[in-house]
Amino acid sequence: MTMTPTREPNLPSTLLSLNARAWGIAFGLVLGGGLFLATIFLVIKGGPTPGQHLQLLGAFFPGYRVSLLGSLVGFVYAFVLGYALGRVIGEVYNRLALR
Repeated sequence: MTMTPTREPNLPSTLLSLNARAWGIAFGLVLGGGLFLATIFLVIKGGPTPGQHLQLLGAFFPGYRVSLLGSLVGFVYAFVLGYALGRVIGEVYNRLALR
């Protein structure tokens, strides 16, 4: 019977690493949820032209408007953007920290 050495993970590098997917989901939920809540708040508040400044996001997020449907469209766009941003932050951090 031969014994093969077990390879134990390096504890410091394991503790330093981030889960890039979790960071992406967290950033996505924060950005998407923030835009969703801001849009819903402005729709409920109402007025002649609700969310004049927030409507400018329609230039970057096609289909986004300050409306109930627009809040869902904005959530999707902001979630995707936040996911990508969080994922990049996690990956860059892992590469720099594990050097």
